[in-house]
Amino acid sequence: MSVPGYLAVDSGGSGLRIAVGVPGRAPAARRASREPVRTDARGIDPAHLMAQLVPLARTSATEAGISRLDTAVVGAAGFAGLGDALRAELPNALARELGVRQVALAADAVTAYVGALGQRPGAVLAAGTGLIAVGTDLTAWHRADGWGHLLGDCGSGAWIGRAGLEAALRAHDGRDGGSAPLLACAQEQFGPVRGLPGLLYPRSDRPAVLASFAPRVAVCAAQDPVAADILRAAARHMAESAAAVCPADGTPQVALTGGLFRLGDPLLVPLREELTSRLPHARQVPAEGDPLHGAVRIAAGLATGRLTLPGEKAMFQVVPVQAD
Repeated sequence: MSVPGYLAVDSGGSGLRIAVGVPGRAPAARRASREPVRTDARGIDPAHLMAQLVPLARTSATEAGISRLDTAVVGAAGFAGLGDALRAELPNALARELGVRQVALAADAVTAYVGALGQRPGAVLAAGTGLIAVGTDLTAWHRADGWGHLLGDCGSGAWIGRAGLEAALRAHDGRDGGSAPLLACAQEQFGPVRGLPGLLYPRSDRPAVLASFAPRVAVCAAQDPVAADILRAAARHMAESAAAVCPADGTPQVALTGGLFRLGDPLLVPLREELTSRLPHARQVPAEGDPLHGAVRIAAGLATGRLTLPGEKAMFQVVPVQAD
C-alpha cells in the first residue's frame, strides 16, 4: 500500500535538521547534518541544500515506511533576503529528486513562529546569536530587526557579548562604564584583551564568537551592576521589537524561542517586565515547539487543507509542483 508523507526541513546556522512523517501523526524519523547550507552571490545555495537534504530524506522515508513524500516544507535562515535562488530552483529539484508535489518555502522566523504558537495571532521573539521578532494577525506577516550583528540584532547573543566585551575593555582602559568582573571573564575566555581585535575582526564567524561571551555576562549580572544593565538593555531592545510586530487588537499571544533564553532569570526577569509594560493586552505563553516543529505543523496543515497562514513572498509561500 502506498503511504504518502511529508518532509519538514529546518536549515539554520548550525546545520540542517529534517523530519518525515504522515499527516496527523508524530514525525516518524528525524535526521540532521551539522554543515550549514552555503550562501554565494545568488544567496542560499539550493544545490548545496539538496546535496545534504536528499540522502537524509530518502533514508528517513525508508526507515519510516513512507513510500512517497507528497509535501515538503523548508524553513531557511536568511530566506527573506537571500532566498531568490531557493524560490527559483528548489521546488522543481524536490519534485525531481523526491517526487514532491507541493512545496512551502518559509523564513526560519515563520517556522519558529508556527512552532511556538501554531496558527494563532501573536508575536514571537526568536533569539540566539542573532535576533528577530515576527508577528501576524493572520492577514499579513510583520518582522522587526534581524538585520545582523553590524546593523541590528539588538538584544541578541552577539549584541550582549559585544556589550560585555566593550565593558571589559573600558575597565582595561580605566574609562567610565567599565566592569572589572567582565574584564576578568574576557581574559579567562580569550586571553589578554589587547588581542581581541586581532581575534575578532578577521573571523567570518564573528557573531558566534561574540555570542559565546553572553553567558559570562549573565553569570556576572548577579553581582555586577554593569552586566545587569547590559541584560536590562537587551530586554528593552527585545520588547521594542516584539511590540513593533504584535497585533494591536484582541488578546494576542507572545512567546520566546531560541537558545539565548537559556541564560535564564538574569535576562528573562527584565524581559518579562518589559513585555508586560509594552504589551499589556498580550498574553505571554511558553513556546510549544521549535522551528522544526513549526515546519512539521505547516506540512500537516498543507496536507489536510487546514493552513491559514498568510502568504508573502519574502516570508512564506506555497508552490505547487509536478514531479516528472
